[in-house]
Amino acid sequence: MKLFGFVLALVVATAAAASARTMILDDVKALSGISEATISPDGSTIAFILSKPDYKADRSTRTLMLYDLRDSSTRPLTSARRGVTSPAWSPDGRRLAFLSVTGEGDKAAEQIFLLDMRGGDAMQLTHAALGVEQFTWRPDGNAIAYVAPDEAPNKRDIEHHLDAFVVGDQAYQEKAAPTPNHIWLINSDGTGDKRLTEGTWSLPTATPPGSPASPLSWSPDGKSIIFTRMPNAYDSDGFLATVDVLDVQTGAIRALTSHGKYEGYGDFSPDGTKIAYWYPFQGDGAAQNDIYVTAAAGGNGTDLTADDIDTNVVRAIWMPDSKSLLIAGHKGTDAALWLKPLDGMAQRLQLGPVQPVQPFWLDASVSTTGAIAFTASQANHPGELYYMSSASAVPKRLTSYNDAVAQLDLGRVQPVTWMSEGFSEDGTLTYPPGYDASKAYPLVLVIHGGPNSASILSFSTLNQLLAARGFLVFNPNYRGSDNHGEKYWHAIFNDAGAGPGRDVMAGIATVEQTAHVDTSRIGVSGWSYGGYMTSWLEGHYSIWKAAVAGAAVNNWVDEYALSDNNVSVGISQLSGSPYVGNNMELYRAQSPITYAWNINTPTLILSDTGDVRVPITQSYEMFRALTDHGVPVRFFAYPVAGHSPGDPVRALDVNRRWIGWLVQYLKP
Repeated sequence: MKLFGFVLALVVATAAAASARTMILDDVKALSGISEATISPDGSTIAFILSKPDYKADRSTRTLMLYDLRDSSTRPLTSARRGVTSPAWSPDGRRLAFLSVTGEGDKAAEQIFLLDMRGGDAMQLTHAALGVEQFTWRPDGNAIAYVAPDEAPNKRDIEHHLDAFVVGDQAYQEKAAPTPNHIWLINSDGTGDKRLTEGTWSLPTATPPGSPASPLSWSPDGKSIIFTRMPNAYDSDGFLATVDVLDVQTGAIRALTSHGKYEGYGDFSPDGTKIAYWYPFQGDGAAQNDIYVTAAAGGNGTDLTADDIDTNVVRAIWMPDSKSLLIAGHKGTDAALWLKPLDGMAQRLQLGPVQPVQPFWLDASVSTTGAIAFTASQANHPGELYYMSSASAVPKRLTSYNDAVAQLDLGRVQPVTWMSEGFSEDGTLTYPPGYDASKAYPLVLVIHGGPNSASILSFSTLNQLLAARGFLVFNPNYRGSDNHGEKYWHAIFNDAGAGPGRDVMAGIATVEQTAHVDTSRIGVSGWSYGGYMTSWLEGHYSIWKAAVAGAAVNNWVDEYALSDNNVSVGISQLSGSPYVGNNMELYRAQSPITYAWNINTPTLILSDTGDVRVPITQSYEMFRALTDHGVPVRFFAYPVAGHSPGDPVRALDVNRRWIGWLVQYLKP
């Protein structure tokens, strides 16, 4: 009977696998987004944002949800509120604050709302003229500090079209000079709204893609606020930022350290005796981000993560005992977490196949009990809400919003490793469902952006859609990726394309030994820096039969002069301004447009007209160069702002065109 039961179960499982279909583009419409996992102080409940695409209205609906760990129940906390984001528990856990959009048209702005967990509708707390950037509860729960942009000093003149503005270090598409962000304080009953800081200096704003703006942090006694101070409101001057301390009573501000630049993300320890903050390794603006810890009274402190973690840290969260921090960063093909004691060796958390969401920021929170809530995916399961009762516990998946997609016949994903010029490198390889080793398959590269990011064993919609169309999909990491330590990160400085290109080609050689690749059908693709690598590889290697270059950095001079990164390019990527000394030669030599004459690959170009991170000018240059050279090329521009289309309809269209182009040129 046991044997019969085993055979029956095997037959049922085999039949189920055989009946499961592969992923199609319409399946993307069923995907839900889970983000901003925020655990209550006592660790009993988790607030999070559930996002669902509405293709008819072409927007995503965002609902503030509550997961109750005591009975494993889930319920919505908001309805019919626009743009809900940033949930934050009051220190006693009785109220939940969040941001939501109010107003219409040019009057639309994010404001703080408060929700009493004992019942009732949310109350609007703030009425900031230009909205609220971020906020944090005072430790006693009776007030909230928030950041809001100032109105333009010449507002009335602007209304009468006297709106010419002085240009600074900003993207060329901007239509006004930025105004500073400053700190305000409001009582939790809505009274006493007052400004705490002012001046031409500014707190930073969030400029996606990237981490959120450096959060405010209260001292436990409620007397001081740690914040990040920039010398002005221009985002590209963020490298001059410092971590400062505000005396809330007197308004006095002091610098925490003597570094004078490159700082951010200061955070008081729960006991108020220490401050953790971000600072690059050895103070080098082109180096990876490390975590420093210093006394609350000030001083440079010590680098906590350089020795035994050695990765680009994307977040550090104090544990309740004030003796350790939860550290997040990439390691190999994993999104890793460590528990790092202040006086001991780091201990890597055992997450198994679970990959916490952290392209530039860990989406997680820690309760006063030490429990951890976070969002994560697995290679064959899209993002869900996860929980660990302690740093040593096994991660537990709490939600099942994306089970329908996870149950499809998805491609197997595995890590691939190789050596390149002394570097130990890696990436991921996704096989077509039903892969048959006796058959040769076309290979498609999907190269990550950044460049300081990494391809890991997380769920990828594009990879699975391509695999379902019969492609092997290779996601190579390359020098400059943030998953192998400072030396690997720094190796891309002044070597933007050539060295990384050789890394990618070495990875392809390993893939050809790992899987059965049809070497006559290889395509290359990527977005942002992945687009840059695509254009570079097209101009330097002749193996490609098709290419997709999305928002590609094709001209470093344009990137320096016109993007929102502008002057920071010369600090983090290349040696200074292209207009100084012989640097123009370096910029030209590192730009794919210089080698456009050597490109013969049929190329699809995609870009947003309002992209400030990689201005569309660079896509126009490549389009014209390939057209004049007689190369098959199509260029689709999306008439929206942002580094990539963010609305559901256009985002789906990007995938459709990307996949369609590769199928056209790589499938028999």
